[in-house]
Amino acid sequence: MDQSAALRLHEAMLLTRLTEERLVKLFRQGHTMGSVYRSLGQEATACATAMALGPEDVIGPMIRDLGAMLVRGVQPEEVFLQYLGRATSPTGGRDHNNHFGGLARGIVAPSSMLGALVPVMAGVALSFRQRKEPRVAMTWIGDGGSSTGAFYEGMNFAVVQRLPLIVVGEANGFAFSTPPERQMGVPFAARAQGASTLVVDGNDAAEVYAAARTARQRCLDGQGPVFLVCETFRLAGHAEHDDQRYVDPALLEAWRRKDPIPRFEAWMSGQGWSPEPGLAARLEGALSAAADRALAAPWPEPRELAAGLFASCGPLPPHGSRPHDPQ
Repeated sequence: MDQSAALRLHEAMLLTRLTEERLVKLFRQGHTMGSVYRSLGQEATACATAMALGPEDVIGPMIRDLGAMLVRGVQPEEVFLQYLGRATSPTGGRDHNNHFGGLARGIVAPSSMLGALVPVMAGVALSFRQRKEPRVAMTWIGDGGSSTGAFYEGMNFAVVQRLPLIVVGEANGFAFSTPPERQMGVPFAARAQGASTLVVDGNDAAEVYAAARTARQRCLDGQGPVFLVCETFRLAGHAEHDDQRYVDPALLEAWRRKDPIPRFEAWMSGQGWSPEPGLAARLEGALSAAADRALAAPWPEPRELAAGLFASCGPLPPHGSRPHDPQ
C-alpha cells in the first residue's frame, strides 16, 4: 500500500479502538441499552479488509466488525446513538449496538444470527454477476459461526456459482468460551467448501490488506469466492459482561504482544512514514464531544414504537368479518 492508504488504515484502526473504549465507559456508567461487543486486538482484520475494497463493493459485517463500518463512512456518533437507544439513532432507538446498515454506503446490516450473512452476501454477489457489474461482496465469520448450516450453504452456493464473494474468517481464538479444537475436527481454513483459501497473520494489517486486495482481484477475474482466514485473537471477553476467565493469562499476554496497532506503526516507521502528530488526542476529543451529543439526544416517543414496522393497508375491517366479506 502507499503512504496515503497506510495513514488512513492506521487512523481507522485507532478510531475503532478508541470508539469501543468510549462505548465501554458508557456501558460501565449504565448508559447503554445492552452489552458492548469489542474487537480489541483484531482491528486489523475488519479495517484492512474493508479498506481493500472498491467504493461500489458491498459489505455485510458482523457485530465485532465496527472497524469495517467506520471505514465505509459510519460516524462514531451514530454508533453512540445506537447503543444509547436514542430516537435519532439509525434505527430510531428500536435496536442497539451496530445492528444497522445503509445501502448508500454499501453496508448490509449485521445480524445476530451467525452465518446468516454468508448466503445473503452470496445473493448480493449473484446480483453483481447477473448485471455484469465489476463489484465484490464481502462478509465476515468467526470460527464458531462457521459451524452453522447457513455458513456451509452460503459458501457452497457461492462456490458452485463462482460468485464474487469474499468471506473473511476471523480465527479469533474462542467461540464465546469454546476453543476451536472443542468444536471442529479440521482446521478453520479447511471449511472453505472449495473456495480459494488464503491464510494470513490477522494482526499484520499490511499483510491483511495485501491479501484482501488479492482476493478482490480474484473475484473480479471470475475465479469465484475466496475464504480469507485471518489468524487473530480477541483480547477482551465475548462482551463486556464476560470476564474471560476461561482464557489462560499467558495466552492473553502472548497475543497482547502482537497488538495490531503498534505492529502497524512499527511497519509504517520501517517505510519512513509517521502517523499524524497528536492523532489520538484529536480522535479522543472528537469522540468525547460525539458521546456528549448522543447522551443529550432525545429518547424515542412510545407512541412511535410501531412506526416503520408494518405496512399501511388502510383501515381494518370490522371485528368478526372476514377479509373478503363485502362491506
